Amino acid sequence: MRETNFINQNKEKWKEYEEMLDRKATDPDRLNRLFVQITDDLSYSRTFYPNRSVRVYLNNLAQQIFYNIYKNKKSPLGRITSFWTDELPRLVYESRSAFRVAFAVFILSMLIGAFSAEMDPEFPRVILGDSYVDMTIQNIETGDPMAVYKDKSRFGMALGITANNLYVAFLTFLLGAFFCIGAIGILVNNGIMVGSFQHFFYDKGVFQESFLTIWTHGTLEISAIIIAGAAGITMGQGLVFPGTLSRIQAFQISARRGLKIMIGLVPIFIAAGFIEGYLTRYTETPDIVRLMFILLCLFFILGYFVFYPVKKAREGFKTDLKDTRIPPTQDLSINYNRIKSSGDILTDAFSIIRKNLSTILKYSAGVASLYAFIVSVISKLPLNEAFSFPTEFFGAFKHLGQYFHNESIFLIPIINIVLYSAFFYFLMQILIWDFRGKTPVKQNIKTHVVSFLNTLIPVTIGCLILATDLSFKGLLLFFLAPFLLMTLFISQKENSNFFFALTRGINLMKKNLGQVVSLLLLVSVLGILLFLIMDTSVLWLYLKFIGWNFSVEQSTMDQLVHGSLIYIAIFIVCLVFSLFSFCFGLLYFSLIEIEEAPWLHQAVENIGRHQHIRGLEKEG
Repeated sequence: MRETNFINQNKEKWKEYEEMLDRKATDPDRLNRLFVQITDDLSYSRTFYPNRSVRVYLNNLAQQIFYNIYKNKKSPLGRITSFWTDELPRLVYESRSAFRVAFAVFILSMLIGAFSAEMDPEFPRVILGDSYVDMTIQNIETGDPMAVYKDKSRFGMALGITANNLYVAFLTFLLGAFFCIGAIGILVNNGIMVGSFQHFFYDKGVFQESFLTIWTHGTLEISAIIIAGAAGITMGQGLVFPGTLSRIQAFQISARRGLKIMIGLVPIFIAAGFIEGYLTRYTETPDIVRLMFILLCLFFILGYFVFYPVKKAREGFKTDLKDTRIPPTQDLSINYNRIKSSGDILTDAFSIIRKNLSTILKYSAGVASLYAFIVSVISKLPLNEAFSFPTEFFGAFKHLGQYFHNESIFLIPIINIVLYSAFFYFLMQILIWDFRGKTPVKQNIKTHVVSFLNTLIPVTIGCLILATDLSFKGLLLFFLAPFLLMTLFISQKENSNFFFALTRGINLMKKNLGQVVSLLLLVSVLGILLFLIMDTSVLWLYLKFIGWNFSVEQSTMDQLVHGSLIYIAIFIVCLVFSLFSFCFGLLYFSLIEIEEAPWLHQAVENIGRHQHIRGLEKEG
């Protein structure tokens, strides 16, 4: 082709590319296609017109395109900068409805707290505790109402407050996974606390001093709690409003977005902790200086989390949210013939829970309902006296033993044995049905009775250990749990008696103790986290709040509230037991393949065999 013809054929295309570069187009896909086409033309010109100006022109054009493609390639520092300047504001803007809900809930709760304190002067004691109120009254009488912020060392106070604030914030976020209700509940709790707290100082005539002191650090701290609630609501929206996606897909998207918002809060909590530990204690600072500092913190929060996202939305965001591209949901069947690691087993266990979630929740709710009803009827003492409902960190987990051994309820070990035997029996059947492709083998009533009795023995051993007064009963059950669960599953899977199943389970596990221990530790950590996420101390506050707003006899309300807490605790126990049961049931299949290799033997036997499918020969 002659050079003039080559130029005439492509000049319109090259002109379009020049205009596109002049407009500084940033579409990476379009620039990539442009670069490929120009380099093709450049290669052609180098071959046929090596000494002509068209080659120089195309070479310059290719260099410009190459520069436009790679000039925006982000370094690690650039990616961090982009997160704070573009990605996080975009997430905040797209979650603005959740932010509005969180702010409205918190402000309404503050008003409720202040109104309740106005109507009942003793209300702050219910919320803040007698010891804190008495200490504050003493500080007011001595002329230093904010002395509580001066008691500890600066660094220790800053560190402790930061750690506590981060815990509360992430708990607020995680509880949003329960269809937004948990996050909203935490906001209600904190809002009522702040409202009653401020009204308490107003009632004592020191509102101005308390306001300037508390909000010196509280502007960042409380704002971050509200934003954490918004992040939790953002995560929960995927479950409540999945749209055209499945709930799992929508939750994956919303959880990632909420988590990124939470990451953006960490520096704010660190700053709030530093301010409370180092600056709040200087109450002698002029009021105008403290007020200006509070306004400065407020302008930062409003500027970055309200006005800046709106401004960026009008200008156009530069960062694409990659976490919105979720692969389609795949309901893959579990391969029971493969040797698996502890992580693979845990993944399969969650897969079984997901496929049978409604059934597991029904069984768990049934056990929890029966337990709460029976103990409320036969307890010698009121439930609030028979059971301890702590509010401290790890409280629900530390007092778990009271549901298996309680002097006020003599029959509690028998109740546990019957209820959990039935529960574990159904759990094992779920796993066996999944292994058989959900086509259970027909069994007569006698077979079911025998299977239930085989379940009864290991469950009885576990419940009796928990019912003892031994100080190390928790540790003892921790080490016996793998053997009891393995025995329980083998007796169901192989229709064998307890002693044969126990012997077989020990023989399978003794050569693979490393994997048994690793799986036990992994599942135990997840079980403890579940207790922390659904800690009864948090739920207790919600139920108490309900009690304050319904006019019934106090004794009746106490029974209902504490009966509900018992139900929640047993419900959590059942969910944790489900995870343990499925994990060690799945471990059985992995250990069988390690020790006996039934699938490998079958595969070896099938080598060389031929199968015919629709007239076509297929290697077996």
